[in-house]
Amino acid sequence: MKKIFLFIVFLFTINSVTAQIYDPVSFISSVKELGDNKYALTITAKIDTGWHIYSQNVPKGGPAPTAFTFPKSKNYKTIGGVSEPEGHEVDDPVFQMRIKYFADKAVFTQNIERKSTDAFTVNASIFFMVCNDNSCLPPTDKEVKFTFKKSDLPVQNQETSEVITAQKNTDLSAKDESAAKQDTTNNTTDSVSTAGKDISENVNNAAEKASTEKTTPEESLWTLFFLSFLGGLAALLTPCVFPMIPMTVSFFTKQSKNKAAGIKNAVMYGIFIIVIYVILGSLVTAVFGADALNALATNVVFNIVFFLLLLVFALSFLGAFEIVLPSSWLTKIDQKSEIGGAVGIFFMALALAVVSFSCTGPIVGTLLVQAASQAGIAPIVGMLGFSLAIALPFALFAAFPGWMNSLPKSGGWLNSVKVVLGFLELALALKFLSNADLVLQLHLLEREVFLALWIAIFSVLALYLFGKIQLSHDTPVSHISVGRLSLGIIVLSFVIYMIPGLWGAPLQYISGFPPAKQYSESPNGFGNAVTLNTVKASLPEGAEEGPNGIPTFHDYEQGLTYAKKINKPVMIDFTGYACVNCRKMEERVWPDPKVLSQLKNDVVVISLYVDDKRPLAEKEQIVSKLTGKKLKYTGQKWSEFQILKYKTNAQPYYVLIDHNGDNLNQPTAYNPDIEFYTNWLKEGINNFK
Repeated sequence: MKKIFLFIVFLFTINSVTAQIYDPVSFISSVKELGDNKYALTITAKIDTGWHIYSQNVPKGGPAPTAFTFPKSKNYKTIGGVSEPEGHEVDDPVFQMRIKYFADKAVFTQNIERKSTDAFTVNASIFFMVCNDNSCLPPTDKEVKFTFKKSDLPVQNQETSEVITAQKNTDLSAKDESAAKQDTTNNTTDSVSTAGKDISENVNNAAEKASTEKTTPEESLWTLFFLSFLGGLAALLTPCVFPMIPMTVSFFTKQSKNKAAGIKNAVMYGIFIIVIYVILGSLVTAVFGADALNALATNVVFNIVFFLLLLVFALSFLGAFEIVLPSSWLTKIDQKSEIGGAVGIFFMALALAVVSFSCTGPIVGTLLVQAASQAGIAPIVGMLGFSLAIALPFALFAAFPGWMNSLPKSGGWLNSVKVVLGFLELALALKFLSNADLVLQLHLLEREVFLALWIAIFSVLALYLFGKIQLSHDTPVSHISVGRLSLGIIVLSFVIYMIPGLWGAPLQYISGFPPAKQYSESPNGFGNAVTLNTVKASLPEGAEEGPNGIPTFHDYEQGLTYAKKINKPVMIDFTGYACVNCRKMEERVWPDPKVLSQLKNDVVVISLYVDDKRPLAEKEQIVSKLTGKKLKYTGQKWSEFQILKYKTNAQPYYVLIDHNGDNLNQPTAYNPDIEFYTNWLKEGINNFK
């Protein structure tokens, strides 16, 4: 069923692409032969703008140092340690000490001596922490590979297994000695060791965690590119763009001296379309910066402004009005297009962008709103995908003009495409309004109201697709096509799927979009005999009923005091009201019987909302150690606590601690793997016992 809904909600999916977990570092490996069976294994770190990783040597009490592990093998032996670049030394504002770090790019080298002529692979592990000027992400592991082909050259100095074993023991001792230099107090994320555990065991656990959590920025950008490409295909089917395809292609093929020239001009026309939209994406990146809008994801003003923007786009698609650029712009551009040559073709492409703006503008605006909320070059990637879909038909139909005979004729169906997109824009707009309501805790758009609005929107869309209602600018429909009927059935199925959500069904396929179940008029579902007073009477003092009925504290000290009283460990849940991935964990992972049993019975859950806008009491309004400004809101207090103690600002972020505040195991972030989460809880609980 999830696949059936993919087309309907692809615009919504872009919102979840802007997840709370970021991965700003990628690694590339290479091998260089030095002679005499010696090789240099090079690891190049490419670091997103504004982020940095740390040196292998970090002062006590600082962040997790970068560490490299090369497994022992009979095929090679390492020579010395890993060399690193000069880097930068600064007084770090987060850790308040002088630390060496690397930004943009860093090259690390490990020399080895080959001991075998056989083909083999070196699987090296990199353990590191990445930070920007305000916060850090959890320490993680990544693996790089170095491949050696079979060699015909003689290899000298083969070592016996006893020598290899001795070397391994020596290296492990050195590794333990290095790890001992890294202080693992409760102010770090236990990145090097946990109480009573060997360092190598902890690194293996971290590597296992990283392998299940890994979501590289490349994967995220590819997803955004694909969804933007779909948006471009949707724009092609609007009445502002579709009729332009045969007209423009015919112009190039008839006005050119030969077919080759026509194809060249059409291809150039397509390239200029891509250039124009990519420039637009570049401007968004330049204006807002790589990470600026990430910090605004829970900002009330940000969410309300984009709700209004998407609402305007939706009304435009539904035919209330057209968003057009000044006619004087088109006149000037049209005059420039008569120049001829490459300059003239560029202005023809620009004229298409201006003429089609009433149809493409809302789609472009939606894509930029979502892409700008993602770090890095996402707006550029989004516009590249969108414009590529727009440009391809002009080049292809110029090369194969016979294909145009198979194109459907322009007609009322083009306007129907706009209307469908208008309904999708309207539904997506409600998500931004819901974010603002959640952060302010106004309870104006609770789960039932949100779902009722979505059910109403998609019900009307289904009726429209079935031809039961028409808008004023629609062409009268005597019958509906098979494609329109199929899409109508899909939309109607989606509506039926959402209806049980009004009575408390989890709706896992759209989790993260509606508000959480506890943010509703009836958290226990309609018809449930459990009253609010009954629930409160069964809860510890100071606790509330959290997701899935889990008793939850929202104050750290209260929760810790209660944990000491009943002698249970604490799970700190750093979360946010507008955090999509937090809701996914609560609605997809926490309800699992094994997970839920541990959360209810074996730990005390303390959920700290970093976007909580409740004012702090006057005596609690201390000056921030990070910004130097006074903390005014509860969420600012918990955000400061998370950054200073755990060196990260990502949500969700889970930490298991004992009564002294010491970590019981490695903290974890968003990971929808139920088995991993169950084992993570079990490990921390067992360490407490």
